[in-house]
Amino acid sequence: MGFFDKLKKITTNLFSGFTEADEAFFEELEETLILADLGMDTAVMAVEQLRDRVRKEKLHDQEEVRAALREILVEKMNVGDPLLHLTTSPSVVLFIGVNGVGKTTSIGKLAHRLKGEGKRVLLCAADTFRAAAADQLQIWAERAGCELVRQHEGADPGAVLFDALQAAKARGVDVVLCDTAGRLHNKANLMAELAKLSKIIDRECPGADRETLLVLDATTGQNGLIQARMFQETAGLTGIVLTKLDGTAKGGIVVAIARELGVPVKLAGVGEGIDDLKPFDPAEYAEAII
Repeated sequence: MGFFDKLKKITTNLFSGFTEADEAFFEELEETLILADLGMDTAVMAVEQLRDRVRKEKLHDQEEVRAALREILVEKMNVGDPLLHLTTSPSVVLFIGVNGVGKTTSIGKLAHRLKGEGKRVLLCAADTFRAAAADQLQIWAERAGCELVRQHEGADPGAVLFDALQAAKARGVDVVLCDTAGRLHNKANLMAELAKLSKIIDRECPGADRETLLVLDATTGQNGLIQARMFQETAGLTGIVLTKLDGTAKGGIVVAIARELGVPVKLAGVGEGIDDLKPFDPAEYAEAII
């Protein structure tokens, strides 16, 4: 089952009762999009744009109206390059986010995906704060058939990353996937730690391709937008990994994040299997939503 099929199972058909694009339809559509977590501003704006297009282009047919709405939503999600840029050896991907969103799981799945593309991948257990975080990452490293660099609980995350980068250069590794501690309550500490990790990458791998991916749980809805805004301020995100999309009909948060923060969703988790982390496709996603 593909990305689109899994999403289609849990989304509502916005056009199930469609008869014509009248004011009652627009009001109901706006309410449905708000409930789907697009956020008030984004939902109102999208419906207003659709209303204008229906009037100007004289759209009557359900499929015409659906296609117009799909285009509007895709346009709002197209805010940056959705591809991961990992052309240097090594390239580095930092995973950040609060606890419980699926960071470690996403790292394991991406490691499996990249290895399937022929890349040599090394996992870095720089979350030394959470008990057993490195143990969990070890399990995923073994499942994906990738190497892992770790230290003891409570070790300096910068030291773990330094070791991982040294190992990557010595072993001819293509991509280093780095787990980080999920702490949001203290922005100053988070900022200092991420700045330190960034400095180590600059020093040890100057010119390396780098991605900073925020992992968000789709089921948290508008709280996810608050988290994303805070991390964007402190970390300078290159993309979003949206997890647990198969468990919610409120995936409109993607549109809200893209519009408000200008950060593209790059990967989407649509299940618990090792193959269930997919490249994000805005067009396919918009189709699933509507």
